[in-house]
Amino acid sequence: QVQLVESGGGMVQAGGSLRLSCAASGNIFVINAMGWYRQAPGKQRELVAVLQSGGSTNYADSVKGRFTISRDNAKNTLFLQMNSLKPEDTAVYYCNHNVTLTTTLFQVYSYWGQGTQVTVSS
Repeated sequence: QVQLVESGGGMVQAGGSLRLSCAASGNIFVINAMGWYRQAPGKQRELVAVLQSGGSTNYADSVKGRFTISRDNAKNTLFLQMNSLKPEDTAVYYCNHNVTLTTTLFQVYSYWGQGTQVTVSS
């Protein structure tokens, strides 16, 4: 019912930048919140950044001041601008949307993209 497609991952040297995109489509009535998560091999998935419907943002301490989450409402696309990248930022990054569907207006559902690999070399 809802599809999220991430893009923009790749390889970059420490200190470089990448911009991730997440395009959303499907039977979305309202997007309540959006976020980016990441997971390194053998590690737990962790929250990187969140954007609430009212425009408020929150970031993990490890990325604060370096990453910026934003959205293009007209294109239904979520972005994560990543600057001053460090080797410890290496992970698979996942887009997440908490949405109300047109078919079930009383419930909120969580959807995930398939992930995009980000690799930062020292």
